[in-house]
Amino acid sequence: MNLRMHEPEPLILTAADGYRLSATYYPASGPLRGRIVVAGATGVPQRFYRRFALYAASRGHATWTLDYRGIGQSGPPSLKGFRMDYRDWARLDLAAAVDRAAQQPGTPGSVFIVGHSYGGHAYGLLPQPDRVAGLYTFATGAGWHGWMPPLERLRVLAMWRLLGPLLTRWKGYLPWSLLGMGEDLPLDVYRQWREWCSRPRYFFDDPAVADEVAASFDRVRTPIVAANALDDHWAPPASRDAFMAGYRHAEWRGLDIDPASMGLGPIGHMGYFRSQAEPLWRNALDWFESLPHTGVHCAHA
Repeated sequence: MNLRMHEPEPLILTAADGYRLSATYYPASGPLRGRIVVAGATGVPQRFYRRFALYAASRGHATWTLDYRGIGQSGPPSLKGFRMDYRDWARLDLAAAVDRAAQQPGTPGSVFIVGHSYGGHAYGLLPQPDRVAGLYTFATGAGWHGWMPPLERLRVLAMWRLLGPLLTRWKGYLPWSLLGMGEDLPLDVYRQWREWCSRPRYFFDDPAVADEVAASFDRVRTPIVAANALDDHWAPPASRDAFMAGYRHAEWRGLDIDPASMGLGPIGHMGYFRSQAEPLWRNALDWFESLPHTGVHCAHA
């Protein structure tokens, strides 16, 4: 059956603190099976997830992507002097997208999150995680260099200890784009990220925020799948397991992806949302549709 694809619709989300965020809505084609919010990785703009969002919409999942504050079209004219907490991307920005998905008029169905790297961290920081019926996250890990292969460990340590301090002192923010690593990052994001990545269990090991973070994650009872490619040097399965242990009251399952045996080609840390990864998207949506919360409803006109 040929389904008519609807054009993506740009929109503005307003976070609880009044910050305006650029987002895109991908209307579902055919019977509505659910609603998906894509929680992206650090420094990755929403346009990177467009192919996945179109695929999910074609499967009957209304889908939302967003640029976190300071990133992509949600950034100020200059990041110099821009202040924020790294956790704002979850507590305020992702929360605004989940609210929009949950309240969308005429679109019944469950709300799910597809995460990428930081997106798997962000879910545990949401003020109301019970509004989400399932999390399927790719490439989520603890970020500590000790979980990485030796060569990647050296590269990451050079970035944190040499390049990062030099570049932020020069610019007043992290010009991540100069390194070909993604969007430029606010200074506060860089500083918190560097601090948490120096610890084996990320922010769960930071005494400044550990109690607050643990209390937030303890509210999560949602089923979770955390999928990591064996060639993902930034977030190998051991790193994932160290971080995901923080979801101690949730039923979560780790999934190791062997790209070679699946014929996917290299995945690394960013390949989960490139076109060759469509079998991974299919698995995620199949899992969402298998959850007991899910029902198939008639799509709105």
